[in-house]
Amino acid sequence: MKYSNSLALPGGFLKEDESLDMAAIRVLQERTGLKNIFLRQFQVFSDPKRSDRNQATFDLAATGVEEKTMEWFNQRFISVGYYALVDPFLVNPQPDIFSDHCDWVAIDQVEGIILDHRQILEEALKALRMEIRHQPIGYNLMAEKFTMPELQKLYEAILGKTLDRRNFQRKILSYNILNRLEERKQGGAFKAPYLYEFNLENYYQALQTGWEGNW
Repeated sequence: MKYSNSLALPGGFLKEDESLDMAAIRVLQERTGLKNIFLRQFQVFSDPKRSDRNQATFDLAATGVEEKTMEWFNQRFISVGYYALVDPFLVNPQPDIFSDHCDWVAIDQVEGIILDHRQILEEALKALRMEIRHQPIGYNLMAEKFTMPELQKLYEAILGKTLDRRNFQRKILSYNILNRLEERKQGGAFKAPYLYEFNLENYYQALQTGWEGNW
C-alpha cells in the first residue's frame, strides 16, 4: 500500500452504477489489461472487527497523513472475494491510486499483509481446490500447446500435493477436454512427450455441467 510498509491484496471499490461482478471485471482489467478472464466470486468477508487489525493505519499515521484520511481508512469495510485465473508470466500488474507498486508474490512467501487478507488468500485457495474437483481448470493458465506433465504440474501446484502420473493422465483424458496432437515437444529427450491442446467446445461444456470425481 502507498505510504505503508504493509502488503495488501489488489482490489477496488464498488461504484454506484455497477454490480459486484461489473466492479470485479473493471478492477481486474485496470490491474492487468486483460478481458474475458475466468473470474469467480468465492466469499464475503464482513467481520465487524476487521479494521481493528489494520496495520496500515499506523503506518499512515507515522507519515503525517491528514486525520480525515485516517478516519476514512478506519471505517468498516465489507470485502467480496473474487479469484481469477491468469498466467503470471503474461501479465505485468499495475498499481492503483492506493498503492505504489503491484507485484506477483508466491502464496507461501506472503508476509506483513493487512487486515484479514491472509484469510482471504487461504479461503480463495480452498475455493479453487474445491472448484478443480468439479470443473476443468487450465485454459487461461497453459500455453496453447502443452504436455501432459506440464498440465499435471499445474494441478499439483493448485492442490498442493503430488499426483500419480498414470492416474492423472487416465482421469484427465476421460473428461474429453483435450486433443492430443501429432507433434511432440521439441528440444527434449529422444522420446519426447506428445503435445496437447484444449478442446474448447468440450471444455466450456464441462464448465457448465461440471464433472464427477476427485483428485
